Formats: sequence, structure tokens, C-alpha cells
Amino acid sequence: MNGDQRSEFITGRTEIQAFLTRKWEKEQDYRLRKELWCFMDNRIAVRFEYERHDEAGNWHRAYGNENWEFAENGLMMKRFASINDLAIEERDRKFRWERR
Repeated sequence: MNGDQRSEFITGRTEIQAFLTRKWEKEQDYRLRKELWCFMDNRIAVRFEYERHDEAGNWHRAYGNENWEFAENGLMMKRFASINDLAIEERDRKFRWERR
């Protein structure tokens, strides 16, 4: 991973698992809110926001839209996302619920 997950293109379950492992090791105290926007047949569109910090304690909020298409077996076949990333101060966090 080159540090910018927005420019990495992955294929297959093994690459996806490795990508998510790296992502979640870097993105600490991750808090996510998703809202179902619409769905039809095997496609879903959602809006999302999430907050996390890095190893140095720098906080970020990401927000955007995702479109998913699922295969007959129920696994995700395609994902398209438009994501904006914003550096924030800890005091400006919106998502402060406890981790589960």
C-alpha cells in the first residue's frame, strides 16, 4: 500500500483482506455512520461519514457516497466510491460513542 488507499485498486478476497488489515491498523478509533440512500435488485447506494486518527493522533473525517453491486452468491462484485477526507481537531469530532 502506497499510503494513499484512494489510489489502490485491489482484486480478490485475499487482496481485500490484506488491504483492510493495513487500513484498520492505521485508522485507529474508527467510528462509522452509513445511511442507505437507495437500493434495487442487486445494487445499493449509501452515504457515509467516518472519523479516525492515525498513529500520531491526527484526526480525520471522511464522507461521501458508495455504490455497490452484488453477485448471485451475495458477495460484493463491484464498489464505486467518492470520498472526501478532511483533517479535523479532536475537539471537532462528531462521533464519540464507545467502541463495541
